[in-house]
Order: sequence, then C-alpha cells, then structure tokens
Amino acid sequence: MSPNMRGALLLCIAMACFALNDSLVKLALNTLTLGQIIFIRGLIATTLLVVFFHRSLDMKQLPLLRHPASILRIVAELMASMLYLTSLIHLSIGFVTAINQALPLFITAGAALFLMEPVGWRRWTAVSVGFIGVLIIVRPGLEGFSAWSLMTLSSVVFSAMRDLSTRRIPKEISSAALSISTAFSVAIFGGLIIEPMGGWQPISLQDGVVVTTAAAALVVGYHCLIMAMREGEVSFIAPFRYTGLLWATLIGYLLFADIPDELTILGSALVIGSGLYTLYRERRVSKTMPVMKSTGESMTPDGL
Repeated sequence: MSPNMRGALLLCIAMACFALNDSLVKLALNTLTLGQIIFIRGLIATTLLVVFFHRSLDMKQLPLLRHPASILRIVAELMASMLYLTSLIHLSIGFVTAINQALPLFITAGAALFLMEPVGWRRWTAVSVGFIGVLIIVRPGLEGFSAWSLMTLSSVVFSAMRDLSTRRIPKEISSAALSISTAFSVAIFGGLIIEPMGGWQPISLQDGVVVTTAAAALVVGYHCLIMAMREGEVSFIAPFRYTGLLWATLIGYLLFADIPDELTILGSALVIGSGLYTLYRERRVSKTMPVMKSTGESMTPDGL
C-alpha cells in the first residue's frame, strides 16, 4: 500500500472514531448530565494522551502555554465542545455532522478576513456555495428549523476560531503539550458545570463503559489523524475527511434509526462539493492554504 493510500485509510479510521465518539456521547446523555460526560471523558482523554506522548513531553513548555493564542485556542475549544455536545442532545448525529463539514470553509473565510491570507475569487465562490449548503441544512424560516441548528453552527464558528488561533501559537509549543493542556482544561470546565447542568448522577457500569469507549475513540481518532497527515500528501488525503459524514449517517441509523431528509442531503452535497473544489484549486496552484491546514495535525477533534 502506498503512503497516500495508507494516509487515506488512517484518515477514514479517524473520522469513524470521531463519529463513534459522538454517538456514544449521545447515548450517555440519556442517563448522565453533560457536565459529567465532559468531565469524565476529559480526564480519560488526558490520561490516554499522557500515555501516548509521555516521551515527547517537556515540562519546560508549560510557561509557554500562557501565550495569548494558546489561551484563545483553549477558550474556543471549550465553547465549541459545549455548544456541539448540547446540540447533540436534541439533533441527530448525521445532522450535526453535516453542518460540521463546513468547518474548512469557515476556516478559509476566517483566514482571509482575519489573517489576511490570499483567497482568490474561485475559492470565495466555493465558500459562498458551501454557505448556501449550510443554510439549506439549517433551513432558517422553514418548518424543519430548530434553534439547536444555530447552536451547532455556532460550535463550527468556535472550532474555526480554535484552528485559526492554533496557527498563531509559537512552534516551540509541541502538539503533545497543546493537546494535553486543552484536554485537561476541558475536563476542568466539565467539572465546573456539573452542578449547574443537573448535578452528579449515579454512573452504572454500562455508562462507564460507554464514556470510556468514547474517550478512547476520540484519542485513537486523533492519533490516526496525526499518522495520516505524516503518512501521505495532504492534498491527496484531505478529501477523505468527508467520510465522517458517511460514518455518522451509518452509525446514526444503526443506533438511533436516524435517516437524513432530502434538504439535509442536498445541503451536505453542496458543502462537501464546495470543500472538494476548494481543495482542488489549492492543489492546482500548489499552495498550502487554510482548508488543507484545517485537516492537518492542528485540527484536533472536539474535546481535545
């Protein structure tokens, strides 16, 4: 198997792990509070990340984490996780994942507007088409509209802020230190909101297994994502991130009997199509621009 094919396979596995994590969290939300899940999953994820990266950890980097960009990244991650998981209580896995596919487009627009990165008219057209696809999925003003859809969209905005701030973090701060500090911060945040979100509920063995598996899937997905980016060419493997929508739809159907409606499918097609075209344009001009970067190591999943 060529490096590109190995990278594509690893990226598909990563997307499957992220979809599995979301589905297990949605299951756990039937009996546990959101604060509990964020707290427990954050602690488990932090522990697993320390085990994975203990050899590359450097305690001297801790003071560097006070960099404004690092703090902004953590705050954006906290908001993105909170909004995303809250909307997951009320919406289907496939629906929230469909909206989340617009993340690279938001990053492209944000990089052009706030980081002054050059984006040509073709990419702006693709971004506009992608945003139209998002509006079709969210369907404001129509019968299927829900305020929770706007919450999901807000989580995408904060995720884009997270990824854009990552690019302003000094290179001296390793990915391991950044990921562990973010995961630990998310766990602390979860602990603080346990009481306001309904208090501590009894945890059964089944609940413990579900949340632990969700945390493990999240960390394994993140690890596969890193391996994928190091294995193949980003321009080749990046489109495979969109398999996340297929995984989410499949798992949502198997676990919750969720079937996406016509507007969701149409909007998703526009979002994915515009994202793929943006990747194609970037490959043509041989530049590494926002969408590609958003699929790299800096794009940690929710809760990390």
